Amino acid sequence: MKRILFSLLICLGFAGNLTQLPPNFTLVSSAQAATDPLAQAYQNRQSDVQVAGDGRVIRLLADDNQGSRHQRFILALPSGQTLLIAHNIDLAPRINDLQVGDRVAFYGEYEWNKKGGVVHWTHHDPKGYHPGGWLKHNGKRYQ
Repeated sequence: MKRILFSLLICLGFAGNLTQLPPNFTLVSSAQAATDPLAQAYQNRQSDVQVAGDGRVIRLLADDNQGSRHQRFILALPSGQTLLIAHNIDLAPRINDLQVGDRVAFYGEYEWNKKGGVVHWTHHDPKGYHPGGWLKHNGKRYQ
């Protein structure tokens, strides 16, 4: 009897681990997706979608200096979704005074990933082929 009980506990523990969400996984409900284009793009695994929104900075990341340089940070959106912002600082000004907790509004192109997605093209297009994006922080627009 003890062996059966022990085996059952091990199986239940294993099953519980299978149902846990991986770290940095963003959960978006169907109701949020119905009213929020960003949540809908995340839930449907869409990319190349123009989006606008705002959120609070929860993490500042090192600049990506491979190829075009990008200032990078993670926002927490009101929906609970997290979003990486990759802002091209070769084409637009850097937000020098950005701090964790600051609110940032954005307009750019969304690319899906399992952690919540990435928004880039937060700048003008020098060739005029792509819709110009922007970031807004403390009343100043960066584009």
